[in-house]
Amino acid sequence: MTRLPDTSQQVADEGEEERVSRLLTGLSAMAILFLLGIGAKAWFATHTHHAFSLWFFAGLVAMNMLSFARSRNRRHQKAGMISIVGLLFGYLIITGGESNTGPLWFYVFPPLLFYLTDLKTGTAVLLFCCLLAVVVFQFPELPLVTAEYSTDFKIRFFATLTFESIFCFVLEASRLKARNELMDMARTHQHAARTDELTGLSNRRDMQHRLNEEYSRYRRSGHHFSIVLIDLDLFKRINDDYGHDAGDHVLRAFSELMQTVIRQTDVAARWGGEEFLILLPDTSLLQALTLAERLRSEVASAEFSFAGQRMPVTISAGICSIAKTGSVDELLKQADVHLYSAKEDGRNRVAPRVRTSPRETSPSGAGS
Repeated sequence: MTRLPDTSQQVADEGEEERVSRLLTGLSAMAILFLLGIGAKAWFATHTHHAFSLWFFAGLVAMNMLSFARSRNRRHQKAGMISIVGLLFGYLIITGGESNTGPLWFYVFPPLLFYLTDLKTGTAVLLFCCLLAVVVFQFPELPLVTAEYSTDFKIRFFATLTFESIFCFVLEASRLKARNELMDMARTHQHAARTDELTGLSNRRDMQHRLNEEYSRYRRSGHHFSIVLIDLDLFKRINDDYGHDAGDHVLRAFSELMQTVIRQTDVAARWGGEEFLILLPDTSLLQALTLAERLRSEVASAEFSFAGQRMPVTISAGICSIAKTGSVDELLKQADVHLYSAKEDGRNRVAPRVRTSPRETSPSGAGS
């Protein structure tokens, strides 16, 4: 039996990536305004070199925004923003900015970094930037380094930065843990909502959804499909004679046997009570009849026993192809009619008995 792909994680990841992208676009716009404004302030304060540097970084941020608008590549958007911000903070530490206050902007980096990357990558990048700051602070005579900082400033800067980085790390780790726990709960509820608890098969709700999807595929591309509606013969007698625990055991045993007969692409569901439904994609009526007859034969020859007592179990089945009907509801109704016919004819049989048509015996077998 095939399962619906578990898309909850994918949907959540896609949604978070979209939120991060929107946030990053907003932050980029704010960064451009700040850089332009602070650059203008530096210009009027006759710090022309600093002003042009800030405007240059504003241009880089704007280019990153335009690149994302064209490509919609979120990974490149994040990598570009982190690289630009890293270079900007490197510049501010090396030059000191205005009045040696440039390093103070570094406090913006840890929360942004952990939010845009995973914890390992964020920690590695942050340690590299801190190492750069240590080198600049300890060796002010290096080329390009024009700022000198007091010992008191260095101690306070690294102490507060270390505290903030650890705090951001713990917060992000807690957020990710809570998110993963919520995703696990969502997957559990999603599985429970579409699975029959007793047999582990799809339930009626899930099968109805699959039938509608298969019908939409049939309308789009002409891929025919068939269904097999199954009823365990005289199942009430099993419950009455052997007990409900024995009846539950038969339902589980039959479900396991059915899954060994159907194909990987087929879907089996507990339709209700002792009724089961098999969805057979890309399957003609003749092929569905063949599979149903094989399943009937396997069940009739299998031994079903519980607490040392052997129980006689047979099935009746009604088969229908979408080629014979015009909707899912008609398909189900026709399969039910055929199931009733099989039971009226003595049970332990499949219906209908049809003649092979040239179309249904085509070499491909699919879409016929």
